[in-house]
Amino acid sequence: MPLTLFEKIWQRHVVVEEEGELLLHVDRALFHEGSSHAFAKLEQQGRSIARPQQVFAFNDHYVPTTGRDKGVNGIANAEIRNMVIQLQTNATKHGITLFGIDDPRQGILHIVPPEQGITQPGLLICGADSHTATHGAFGCLAFGIGASDMMHVMATQTIWQRSQKTLRINVNGSLGFGVSAKDVILAIIAKIGVAGGTGHVIEYAGSTFRTMSMEGRMTVCNMSIEAGARAGMIAPDETTYAYMQGRPYAPKGAAWDAAMMLWKQLPTDAGACFDREVSMNAADIAPMVTWGTNPEQGGPVTGAVPNPRDIEDEIAAQEAASAIEYQGLTPGMALTDIKVDKVFIGSCTNSRIEDIRAAAEVAKLGRAVIPAWVVPGSQLVKRQAEREGLDKILIAANFEWRDPGCSLCTAINGDQLQPGERCASTSNRNFKGRQGTGGRTHLVSPAMAVAAALKGRLTDVRELMKGA
Repeated sequence: MPLTLFEKIWQRHVVVEEEGELLLHVDRALFHEGSSHAFAKLEQQGRSIARPQQVFAFNDHYVPTTGRDKGVNGIANAEIRNMVIQLQTNATKHGITLFGIDDPRQGILHIVPPEQGITQPGLLICGADSHTATHGAFGCLAFGIGASDMMHVMATQTIWQRSQKTLRINVNGSLGFGVSAKDVILAIIAKIGVAGGTGHVIEYAGSTFRTMSMEGRMTVCNMSIEAGARAGMIAPDETTYAYMQGRPYAPKGAAWDAAMMLWKQLPTDAGACFDREVSMNAADIAPMVTWGTNPEQGGPVTGAVPNPRDIEDEIAAQEAASAIEYQGLTPGMALTDIKVDKVFIGSCTNSRIEDIRAAAEVAKLGRAVIPAWVVPGSQLVKRQAEREGLDKILIAANFEWRDPGCSLCTAINGDQLQPGERCASTSNRNFKGRQGTGGRTHLVSPAMAVAAALKGRLTDVRELMKGA
């Protein structure tokens, strides 16, 4: 029987089935400073970590993105400082690899594993963060879990799960001028909704994804969770293998050859069945921006804030009205008339080297007229950008160049919006208060974020780039 990519990986990881649930082997476990509860549960039960070499820890959510020259001692907030220290203590005690605050490889837990070759096709990866779906860009099954499940994973290297339905999203054709991977996933979510993938694992297929870089694929898979999906996946191909080869944790020599034999068997078989399918044309996708308080509430930057009275679904209309009120907008106003107070370029969605390059390319066209931060996703990204002179371009354009971390995406490390402030953000969530109590967020691509910084309002980046 023809099988999907998901089914092939799922079946390979089943240990036992019991009362409708499956015990699955876990290949990698990833967590950050906020995972202390999982370690506490481990201690309470007197357990140890079953396979420390398959568990990786990261300083990212809570570390500050400024003043890092003093290391841990430079963290002014005592509570955050203690969380960073506690992660170091737990990592040392249990013999697990920590990409800590002083590590030259430090960065976000969805940026560093691909860089290091820890993320590989065919694996089952669990992370203490919902955006673990990012890793599915490599043709693996990756999803976020809570503290209790993480404790079980650490103690047994397994997890109990129920099977998921499958949804294939086909996008074909070439993307237009000024359109990026971020616009693709925002357009998908606007089409299927924030609950469109609920109960499903999404496989992204079609020529648009096949020609997309690994960095673009990671951006797309990262936001699968914003469509309600358990995970997002893209079949591995030559682009995947070229990205992975030679990375520190990637197989070497004969092991690489053996791995390639397995990886090339992973893509979905011709004739395999999905529970649902959705199709889109790449040429129909424009630079996107969200106007509301969930990722579904968005559209092309050339559009306008909707009028809730024009929305037929009563619940959706109520949600739109509430979002518009919170965002301080007026139905019918052009999206390009929305003034912005701050710009954030970063997060596990858009802080890779290609994102920084895209930002710098637009930054050459002017100077930021509002506060704008660029936060690389890892120390490797930061150093690469500096070797290419991208930091100098951004700084000359009045952007602030910061150290790696989750920063304003999570607003739990000192980086946050003030009540009422409006931000054009490359992060993945625009929920009420996500970037700070009372903060207002508009999700955009890196190029669109820079355009907003240069103009002080949401701006169609294509208009800026036409004369470049």
